[in-house]
Parts: sequence; structure tokens; C-alpha cells
Amino acid sequence: MTPTIAPVRTRPRLGWWLDAALVVAFVALTVALIRGHLLTLDQRVADWAFAHQPAPLYWAARVFNYLGQGGQVLMPVALILTGVLAYRTRSWRAALPFAAAFVLTYITIGPLKIWADRAAPRFDGPEKAVMFNPYAEGAKAMSYPSGHMGNALVWYGVIALLLAALLGRELSRREWVTVRVLPVAILFVTTVYTGFHWLTDSIAGVLLGLVLVRLIDRFIPRFLPASRA
Repeated sequence: MTPTIAPVRTRPRLGWWLDAALVVAFVALTVALIRGHLLTLDQRVADWAFAHQPAPLYWAARVFNYLGQGGQVLMPVALILTGVLAYRTRSWRAALPFAAAFVLTYITIGPLKIWADRAAPRFDGPEKAVMFNPYAEGAKAMSYPSGHMGNALVWYGVIALLLAALLGRELSRREWVTVRVLPVAILFVTTVYTGFHWLTDSIAGVLLGLVLVRLIDRFIPRFLPASRA
């Protein structure tokens, strides 16, 4: 028997105009940083964070920051849920959310990081807030946009889709907030507070992540099989 389609919303709220607005905002933010705007804001936020890091609070933030570890946390969780859904439905379509998230993040976030060549707040060289930093290279110059934020928005969105398919229903508002909003909000704060990313890095990651996850939300759910269990 062919598995039924999961009763999850097949289109994101609002229309394509919001996706376009998010892209425009991301481009505008990137251009502003290239031209040297907002760098003082970034530095002031980072300086404040570094000056207010008592050990208990700092290490708590470091632990919560693992909510955004794509390769160590989010992808394994999504892969496990994919395997459970595939086992229950006997359908290859269970792998579509994982595949879409992997491809979209791989072809966008990584290349943009390499292109922007921006160091993180913890970089100890000169001009650390600028884009195309001439004093940083390789792993020390991959701060923009924040992969923590972009990956988190995408992978938590995928996890929510897979959970809805396994449950055979849409997530409730409380479940939706718990899975898709709360971890991302916590991650935004901890990523900036710990100095892993500049404030504008994280904002850019949110903008980019929203575009990517809305693409997944728009096209993938209609093909996703629902669990028979």
C-alpha cells in the first residue's frame, strides 16, 4: 500500500514577497558591512560580551551553543528521524527533507563564508571586524554569515517536518515553538555572547537560514510520507 502524504502544511506562511525581502535584507546587510558600516556596533557588542563573562554563565552559554552544531547534533538527529520514518513508511521520500537541507546549506553557507573572509570576534589580529580581512585566512576567516544560525534554522525546520510526518499531524503551536523557535533564539544569544560570531554575522545567518528553510517548507512537505504507526 502506498504511504499517505503527511498532513503537514505544504506552504510557508506569507508569500514569495517575504522570501524576496529576506534576500534583499541579506544583500543590504552584506553591502553595508563591505562598505564599513555597522562594524562599530559589532565591536561594541563583542566588547560588552567579553567584559561580562563570569565563568558559570559563560560555560552555560557554551553548552547551550551546542544546539547549533550541525554536524555533531542536528544532522545526526535528523538522520535518525529520517531512518525511523523510512522504516515505518518504506518510502525513499522520507529522505527528501534531509537531502534538501544538506544540499541547500552546502551550496550556500560554506561558499559565502569563504567569499566573505571575515574573522570572528575572538580573532587576535588587526581589523578583525572587517569583511575580506587581509590578516585572517582559512578557518580563522569564516565568520560571515553565521553557520550556527543558518544551519540551525534549516535543520530544526527539517526536524519539525520529520516529527510531523512521524506523528501523522501538524505540530501544535507549542511544539512548533519548542522545536523551531526556542533553540534558534537561545543559539542567537549564546553565539554572540560567547564571541563565536559578530552580531551582524548572526543576523545574516538568520536571514539566510529563513530563506533556505522556507524553500524546504514550500516544496518538500507535499512529497513527504506519513508514518503508518
